[in-house]
Amino acid sequence: MSQQQAVIRATPAAPRPSAATQENRESSRRFWLWPAMMVLVAAGWAVRNGGYYEAGDDFGYYLGVIGGLMMLTLLLYSLRKHIRFMHNWGPTRHWFRLHMFLGITGPTLILFHSTFRTGSLNATVALSCMILVAGSGVIGRVIYRKIHHGLYGRSATLQEVQANLGIVGGDVKSKFHFAPQLEARLKAFEASALAEHKGVWARFWLFATVGIRARWTYHTVKKELRRLGREHARKHAWDAVKLEKRLVAGKMAIRQYLDAIIDVARFSAYERLFSLWHVLHVPFVFMLVISGIAHVIAVHMY
Repeated sequence: MSQQQAVIRATPAAPRPSAATQENRESSRRFWLWPAMMVLVAAGWAVRNGGYYEAGDDFGYYLGVIGGLMMLTLLLYSLRKHIRFMHNWGPTRHWFRLHMFLGITGPTLILFHSTFRTGSLNATVALSCMILVAGSGVIGRVIYRKIHHGLYGRSATLQEVQANLGIVGGDVKSKFHFAPQLEARLKAFEASALAEHKGVWARFWLFATVGIRARWTYHTVKKELRRLGREHARKHAWDAVKLEKRLVAGKMAIRQYLDAIIDVARFSAYERLFSLWHVLHVPFVFMLVISGIAHVIAVHMY
């Protein structure tokens, strides 16, 4: 048994929000994200081409000052984590949220300060460093979301899904007991995805292909589920509405199961990526601070 499978068997399932609740939250975020991005793009295009202000005007200048102060303030998150006397300054999650807010709002204000143009060499360098740091932060956030529950959290989620389906350990009867071939295919995919893979290339191949294999497995078992579901409906005199509800619930359960397997299988790769990201992100931040200070000095001297 691999280490990941051992963790799955040993970890008690933790209470987690339902899939429907998580999906509603994600849908709500996406609903507001795209209109906000469209408004910002339209505002940026208007500022660049409308000539409403220049970077050196009072309005443009103070946009840069506020944005720069936000970029400096977000460094407090790193200090909060590493300086001992700051450890009791509130929960880390609130600092992280502030860090993310400032990391998005600060660069946005600085872009509007620059009117989306680069003039002098020092301004070009400072703006490029800022975009590099902001982009690196977005990438880090994406990777962090993949690992922030840890392997135990991901494994607990998978165990919870397995328990809901009735396919854990010694359970006698699963929700797919009427379709033994379907259940066997799902278990075979889990065993393959969570098997111990030695060597960098083997792990990379798993990371790159596990999603594709999961989609193919889902496509295959979905057709099998529909065929067997219709047979089951005829035997038990289900109407079309009841059959469709059962099929929808079955497909959702299978999708959750496969998604949980993917999360566990990819966890170690995301963890390594996050470590590498940390190595690269810190020098980017120092570059930003140095270039920002040089830009401020050059603006006020000349």
